[in-house]
Amino acid sequence: MAKQHAPQFLAIVETARKEVTECTVEDVKQRMDAGERFHLVDVREESEFAAAHIPTAEHIGKGVIERDIEKKIPETDSPIVLYCGGGFRSALAAQNIQKMGYTNVISMDGGFGGWKEANYPIES
Repeated sequence: MAKQHAPQFLAIVETARKEVTECTVEDVKQRMDAGERFHLVDVREESEFAAAHIPTAEHIGKGVIERDIEKKIPETDSPIVLYCGGGFRSALAAQNIQKMGYTNVISMDGGFGGWKEANYPIES
């Protein structure tokens, strides 16, 4: 069953989506298969990441990404793909780190749920 999100949350997500670049799970898989170098960042909660995540992903939770991004990815032009469970939290995180000067940020629409649905590899 799909998660029911609050209307005000959905409104801020829609605003963020207008300000960030998004891609599909298929786009990310193709980039990985082609050997492209980029930071794949899981912004879900630590417990979600620990349970399962996309191989090669690094964890920087949405709650701390603004605090920790400069330490973990200091180059503001680094290619970064963010994902969460469905693409909402990652859009919000992408919007915020863009405000911090990061210029090559993408939010993966569909998130980890879409990745699993496509039967792409996961790690636990």
